[in-house]
Amino acid sequence: MGGDAYTFKLFGLMFNWTNVLSGLAVFAIVFFLLFWLSRKLTMKPTGKQNVLEWFVDFTNGIVQGQMPAEFAPRYSFLGFFLFIFIFVANQFGLILQFGWGGHELLRSPTADPVITMTLSFSIMVLTHFVGVAQKGIFKYLKGYVKPYALLLPINLFEEFGNFLTLGLRLFGNIYAGELLMKMIAGLALPDGHLSLGVIYALPLSVLWQGFSVFIGAIQAYVFVTLTSVYISHKIAEE
Repeated sequence: MGGDAYTFKLFGLMFNWTNVLSGLAVFAIVFFLLFWLSRKLTMKPTGKQNVLEWFVDFTNGIVQGQMPAEFAPRYSFLGFFLFIFIFVANQFGLILQFGWGGHELLRSPTADPVITMTLSFSIMVLTHFVGVAQKGIFKYLKGYVKPYALLLPINLFEEFGNFLTLGLRLFGNIYAGELLMKMIAGLALPDGHLSLGVIYALPLSVLWQGFSVFIGAIQAYVFVTLTSVYISHKIAEE
């Protein structure tokens, strides 16, 4: 566990195998999890259907709480998928971390700033797109200079700040959690050999994993909430 990511170059561009493999693994887990939960749906939900419907209701509540009622249904699925994907991605490294030859092969995708900033950039592009689609290009751009043109630099800085904080908040929390897990593992396995440190490293690991599950869930909730807020600001009539 631990080490640098596997990378390779293709057409002069650097690619990260660790991110590719970890991301594909998370997508596969999400797909098969939702596929399993959504089989044999009935009018009177029981068992796994209750779990699926709870997640749907929970994410619908997040979206509906942040934007006008007439727009919320359009973005309910986005909120649902974002929450499930980010939650699973955040927990992935707690359950499975694998390395070989001093390189990491599998870890939480959200423990890499490239992944979280890409997610953040995608959300920012989406918010501008829906804003233009709702208001038209000229009315949308006019909003950056209302009520005074002098506010343009401030509004642009706010957009850039939203982009940075949305991605870096998620990255920082998940990366710090995994880094501490590695430090705790190092107490039990200094120089790669089992030691008496395992006596206090094991309970610390269990406690921190439990806390990290909570942090991962909170970060998924925050990401979906802020996404809903940003979209709402773009489509709301002033």
